[in-house]
Amino acid sequence: MPLIQDHPLRYQLTNELHARPFPAMSSPCTVVYLAVKQPQEAEHRDRQQDVQHLTDLLDRHGAAHPQPGATHHTAQIGRHMVKWEQHTEFVSYTVYRDGVSPRAFDPADFDVFPEDWLAQAPGQRITSALIRVVPRTAPAKLKATLHDWFVPESLAVSPVLDDSAVVAGDFRIDPAGHMRFAVLPGAGTGSQRIGRIVQRLCEIETYRAMAMLGFSRARGLTPTISALDTHLSEMMVEMTSGTVPAEQTLSQLLTVSAELEAMAARSAFRFGATGAYEALVNQRVSLLREGRHEGFQTLAEFMLRRFEPAMRTVKSTEKRLEALANRARRAGELLRTRVDVERSAQNQALLASMDRRADLALRLQHTVEGLSVVAVSYYAVSLVSDFFLPLAERYGLNKKVLIMAVTLPVVGLVWLGIQRIRKKLH
Repeated sequence: MPLIQDHPLRYQLTNELHARPFPAMSSPCTVVYLAVKQPQEAEHRDRQQDVQHLTDLLDRHGAAHPQPGATHHTAQIGRHMVKWEQHTEFVSYTVYRDGVSPRAFDPADFDVFPEDWLAQAPGQRITSALIRVVPRTAPAKLKATLHDWFVPESLAVSPVLDDSAVVAGDFRIDPAGHMRFAVLPGAGTGSQRIGRIVQRLCEIETYRAMAMLGFSRARGLTPTISALDTHLSEMMVEMTSGTVPAEQTLSQLLTVSAELEAMAARSAFRFGATGAYEALVNQRVSLLREGRHEGFQTLAEFMLRRFEPAMRTVKSTEKRLEALANRARRAGELLRTRVDVERSAQNQALLASMDRRADLALRLQHTVEGLSVVAVSYYAVSLVSDFFLPLAERYGLNKKVLIMAVTLPVVGLVWLGIQRIRKKLH
């Protein structure tokens, strides 16, 4: 019995489901996170540069290289484990080790990334974070510790995954340039769950930072959109009043419409990516299954108060840009119709003028035809009389009588000939 053939991508696609496992982390441990993004056209970057930068780090510790075409890799570098992931617009490094520094969120922990290696990164830091994983303590002591580690005003604290751990963070950049997060697992929380919580926090912070790029773009476009909106309104008034020639207004309107279309095209990817990153942030927060802890705001509440307004601004700017482009398009169509009507009226006047000129030309032609009959008849009579003169003298007729006799027949024949030519031409 012949064996069934597998689709050539069957194993590859199945293995992709298990390609990015959560790291296993024990408590206590220290996690250092870094995300790098090229400032422009990151989605079209040379991804081999990302791999080469990772390889340079691995070579410093004699670690194994990633497989060709890999988009993720895990390796041991010294006493640290590093997890590298390549995404559409950025590359992330998650480095973790057992144990914590005596000083909470010690900037020296970031020294796992050498300075010269960081300077050669194919991009810029979009975010970096220090995550301190320590056992959960009593509520009173935990509250005092969190107030000591973070800024109380923006601190978000919540128990997650059925109260298996408490996560905390203030989403502020510390003097060393890093975000700070704390994960405080309970006594029975396993290493896989701790790793899953840490990865969720890294994803929330990275996708939040990436989504905020859309807010920056929207804020930069707002003055230009407002100016174009005012200009478009002024042109609509000019269209209504008719004080400015329609052709001039149409030219200005086409310029505004082209500028709006160019702005929309340049912003389409960033606004679309912002919506995708926002959805990922909300999804990752919901997957943590947060509860409430000691009256602190949760991550979801923090995002609702601080992150959601920025996302609404992006959506509002995108809709405003689209509405303004549609408005300019509709105004252009109306004005183009008006110009077409005016040109049609001009064409009708021109055709009427041409008809009058054609009528005059026809009258002139008839006049010229009459003169032509006289002129041709004059020469024809002369020729005919000279031709028949010898015959007329034989019968005793003089030249005047001969001319009088042939004039009417010659004129009639000439007139008939011209009429026949005229019918053939028409």
